This record gives sequence, structure tokens and C-alpha cells, in this order.
Amino acid sequence: MSTLSTSDVDDESRLPDVCIVGGAGHIGLPLALVLADCGHRVRIQDLNRTAIESIQSGNLSFHEEGVQHLLDQALQNNMLSFTTECAGIAGVPVIVVTIGTPVDEFLNPDTRVIRDWADGGIPHLTDDQLIVLRSTVSPGTTKWLARYLWNHGRQSHLAFCPERIAQGFAVKELRELPQLISGTCPQAEQRAADRFDEIAPEVVRLNPMEAEFARLFTNSCRYVVFAAVTQFYMLASQQGLDSNRILSACRYKYPRMSAMPDPGLTAGPCLLKDTMQLSAFSNNRFHWDTMPC
Repeated sequence: MSTLSTSDVDDESRLPDVCIVGGAGHIGLPLALVLADCGHRVRIQDLNRTAIESIQSGNLSFHEEGVQHLLDQALQNNMLSFTTECAGIAGVPVIVVTIGTPVDEFLNPDTRVIRDWADGGIPHLTDDQLIVLRSTVSPGTTKWLARYLWNHGRQSHLAFCPERIAQGFAVKELRELPQLISGTCPQAEQRAADRFDEIAPEVVRLNPMEAEFARLFTNSCRYVVFAAVTQFYMLASQQGLDSNRILSACRYKYPRMSAMPDPGLTAGPCLLKDTMQLSAFSNNRFHWDTMPC
């Protein structure tokens, strides 16, 4: 098993094929293991030493269907290496960054996380590396990062390939869902497409801002639908009615309502966060009262 270090950074014979930044989390780890299952040597880089050491020991802190088997297999075959150091990206041909854009206390995008990663990574980057942004970013971030790297003397190929997996089913959906691919230059787009072609049934090519919007549209649409059903439930309950009975009647042999889910809890922060990204981008005009009738 690889040790928690970057001692192999300067040894080209042992360099991994891919480094997953933030690779100990729900987005990074399943991707790392699916790539390892395809025969790629993968380095997992994460600042969370406790999470890294747990994964290195074969233990998962969260449930993902099919991940434990892939983790055991990857560790047994020495397909994984681990580090908490930013220098772990040095010399690795493909860097997948699973750090996204959070929202602040005012529900506005906080782009400092991406900038801070870039500042730490620039000394270790070279022009022949492919950087793939994988998590939610505010519209325009991919092109901004390309300019930021250029202004600091780095011309690495940059792609945005958003994940759209459901937590708990990441391995299954990585292999079954089309992957959205974009790049800031044709070479970046093609290199990203080649990599995701190995694990996905097909890729869909967009330009970077289209891909950024596609990710936000997907989660915002789901958020709006779940929010509407929750409101329906509350309205029915206030009148002493069974909302499930009403919704079942609405859907019965009526295809236009077939996609309406049942009310219930929806986990994860991404739906609200991604909706707020769109709201902030549109100067807070992304509201129901501005929607056409």
C-alpha cells in the first residue's frame, strides 16, 4: 500500500496517471476508484489527513454503493497513492479538481476557494498538464481560471466536466450517464473527452459556460420541483388532506404530471447552493415572480 507522502513525485516511473484534488470526498473518491478500475494509477490529494488515512486503511466514512469493493481492489493492486500536499499534482498528466464554488452567508458565490487552490497549485503546474474542474462553479469561472493561470505564466489545458451523480449511486451513474465535456481550447476538450470516454457510455460536448449552466440548470430544476412539491404538501396538510392521494390522482394516466415526485426529505447542499449561484449571476432576478405565465 502506498504511504501518505509525495516521495514519488520526482520518480517518473511511479507517477500516477491522474491526481484527484479533494479526492477523499463524495465526488472525488468514486471517480478515483472507477479510474483505478480502468487501469489508471490514481493519486488522491486532500487536505483532510484523517479522511485520507481512513481511505488508505480501507475504511469509508460514507456509504456509496459498490465503492468498498473497488477500494479494496485498488489498494490490493497498488493503484492508489495518497498525499495531503499541494505538490502532489506535480508531474501528473491529468489533474481533476473537485473543489467547487460555495456560497457565503449572503448566499452569494465565494470564488476564493478556486483562487486559493490556483495560487497553491501554480508553482507545481506545467503547460502540458490537463486540469479538469469537476464541481459546481459560478458561470464564467472556467474562462476566468484560464486567464488567471495565463497571467501567472501557466498555459495548462483547462476543462470543465461537471459531475451530475446522485450521492450513494456514484459508481453506477459514472458508468451509465453521459458525461458533459468542455474545454477552453480544442486540445483540452479532446483530452477530457478521451479520458471520460473510458468510463462513460458517451460524452456531450459543450463550451465552458454552456457546461457551467448545464450543471446549475440541472440542480436548480430539481430544487424548484422538490420545493414545489413541499409547498403542495404543506397546503394540503393545512386543510387536513392527504397530499400523496392528491398527487396520485394528478399523475393517474396523465403523462404531463408523471415526473412530479412525492414529497419528502431531500439531502445534500448542492440543490440550494447551485440555485443561489444562478440567482446571484442574474443579479438576484431568478425568482418565480419574474417567470412568464
